Amino acid sequence: DVDVDLLARQTPGFSGADIANVCNEAALIAARHDKDFVHKQDFTDAVDRIVGGLEKRSKITTEEERESIATHEAGHATISWHLKYGDPLIKVTIVPRGKAVGAAWYLHEERQILPEQAMLDKICSLLGGRAAEEAFLGHVSTGALNDLERASKQAYAIVAYYGMSKMLPNVSYYDSTGQDYMFSKPYSEERAKVIDSEVTRILTEQYARAKDILNEYADGHHQLRDLLLSREVIFTEDVESVFGKRKWASRADEIIKANEEEKESDADTDSGSDKNTLPPPIPEDEKN
Repeated sequence: DVDVDLLARQTPGFSGADIANVCNEAALIAARHDKDFVHKQDFTDAVDRIVGGLEKRSKITTEEERESIATHEAGHATISWHLKYGDPLIKVTIVPRGKAVGAAWYLHEERQILPEQAMLDKICSLLGGRAAEEAFLGHVSTGALNDLERASKQAYAIVAYYGMSKMLPNVSYYDSTGQDYMFSKPYSEERAKVIDSEVTRILTEQYARAKDILNEYADGHHQLRDLLLSREVIFTEDVESVFGKRKWASRADEIIKANEEEKESDADTDSGSDKNTLPPPIPEDEKN
């Protein structure tokens, strides 16, 4: 029952050695449970362990912290589900792993080029946890540190690298040589203020957008939060049961569908060529 395509999408950028490590870890997990074969769940648990670290159920969290973590993670899940370019959810847990007090796994879309809206959707998704805390708990926490760092870098890239800013269109300060302007910046102090202003604007707009989505789907968010508090883990099926099927097919699903159609087309071509290679029927007068 192992879904090879799903495992491949869960492990983008893995080397051959990394994949071998996943297989070995899955075999060990199966052996610990006295299984005769390595099953799909064993591979999933192996990926979780390698990417997210060991579960630390011994780490004590208060009920207030658990509610904050569940609200935060449910916020990410709700936002990404309702954005066209949001990464599809695989699994969310509030069980501490490694240094993290909660974790979420998403199928990151591998695209050759990114439209501006995809980058904005990414920022909105990253800010969904902090927005949920403020909207539904009335306060924010330090749990959004990694999200804020990634969102800020993405916003800076939009402005300073990709030339997508309204105030600075078609301007890029990206240095492909890797020098990263060690001694001086290639722009003035006035231009630096404009860049900072644009980055702040993008983050502010996407944060407001995240809160609007959360307010619109507040009931669904609360259902996901309560599921996390009671079960400590939710999967794609749980989110789909709350919000319904996503409006947009993922990039990976589009590729898989195209590959399947290509295989069917090749199969039809092969079957047609087989028919054409059959010898012609023998006329009745020649049979006698």
